[in-house]
Amino acid sequence: MMHFGLGEGFDVYLASMKDDPKTVQMVNNRNVTLLFRKPSPEEGGLAEVEIIGVAETVRSEQERQKGFELESPKSSIVRGLLQSGNSNVLDCIKVRPLSVRYRVFAEIVQGIPPTVVDFPQHAESTSEWSLLKRKAKLWAAEIRAPFLTGSIVPVVLGAMMAFTQKGVFNSWLFLLTLVGGVMMHLGTNVFNDYFDHISKDDEVNKEFVRPFSGGSRMIQLGLMSPLEVLSGAIFLFVGAGVIGVYLAWVCGWPILVIGIVGLLVGYFYTAPPLKLGARGIGELMCGLNLGMLMALGAYFVQTLALDWTSFVGSLTPGFLIAAVLYVNEFPDYRADEQVGKRTLVVRLGREKAKWGVPALFAATYLSIVIGVLTGAMPMQTLVALIAIPFALKASLYCIRFYSSPLEMVPANASTILAHMFTGILLIVGFALVKVDNLTITVSTTAILAALVFFIYWSTTMKERAMAGIRRTVT
Repeated sequence: MMHFGLGEGFDVYLASMKDDPKTVQMVNNRNVTLLFRKPSPEEGGLAEVEIIGVAETVRSEQERQKGFELESPKSSIVRGLLQSGNSNVLDCIKVRPLSVRYRVFAEIVQGIPPTVVDFPQHAESTSEWSLLKRKAKLWAAEIRAPFLTGSIVPVVLGAMMAFTQKGVFNSWLFLLTLVGGVMMHLGTNVFNDYFDHISKDDEVNKEFVRPFSGGSRMIQLGLMSPLEVLSGAIFLFVGAGVIGVYLAWVCGWPILVIGIVGLLVGYFYTAPPLKLGARGIGELMCGLNLGMLMALGAYFVQTLALDWTSFVGSLTPGFLIAAVLYVNEFPDYRADEQVGKRTLVVRLGREKAKWGVPALFAATYLSIVIGVLTGAMPMQTLVALIAIPFALKASLYCIRFYSSPLEMVPANASTILAHMFTGILLIVGFALVKVDNLTITVSTTAILAALVFFIYWSTTMKERAMAGIRRTVT
């Protein structure tokens, strides 16, 4: 059931949190039937209104506000978010009617047909182009496109280290490395969804928190078939393999070794018989795969060699992506335990595992400091320490709310922000080595620091507003 607001001409406005499974289903399978039931004072019981219509996401801010205002008298959540200025966390869905049917139970048993009003002008076009766009949206959700920074950051970092340290940069090889790394990352995500479906992990998961845990849910929502997901994963891995073979032919056999290890780790993270994620080493393997190997591979493609700088520089994205995976395991704890997926969080228990988050962040920033002190990394890379507030916030929320998936959401979000900003700032730090002007270096650092703290402040304010609303409605 959902709260609703009724507009002109039987248009129905619905609201739910962004990317809620209900709204995802409605905008991808737009033929919707709504049933409104109300006790009737007449003898015979219920009266019903059935609306068969077409759902669409409301994009206009003016119409969104109109829809929320219509819904707010019935929904304290919508009303609270609207009053606090946080309605941007909601999706607004409008259902345009194709047919409206009114019926009273007493009349039905007497054989009296319902009153029917049709709206043929709202019939939706089912052109091949509209179907193609719909399928593209489904695949964007399946591959979890917003998390691509996990592979983009280490590849760009590796190329930047090569340019800074060796003065070389081949744009064609960089592009191929980036595309190959992204395809391997996406293929890993899709294989993960498929095998978590096979093991029933995603089916039994009731505590997942979108979009950080629980997979894409495309199979569970009935929007994609298991065979379709498996075929997509195979396609992505084949594409990554073809690029890897070409890079190995051009640059040398070490790239082939890096690529094979990456593909094997990505596949066997959830696939039997290894199921690396279920053996308590998934976090280590993820850090190796989406952190170190991608940075080292990007560095080798440019320089045809590996050295101490490339190894130390690759540690940071390795620790960070391991932290992202690790903190996202907390909401999945009960489901993983139930299906025998013994992640590190399951093995330790959430209370003990909570200390792993600050430990991973400590290792992240210590690796930068040690790299600078040992001369492996330039002094300018210390600019990455500006992102520490995100790590502190994630650690504090995890330590306090480790057993409450909803209360821990700021930890999940802050860990992703820590990964993104630390990686970007590290790349900028290496780039600043090529800047001889001290004024430019200082001003760039100040601008980046201001940007990071502004994002930290704004997200904290929104989280406090949401927490206040949650307390109000509960």
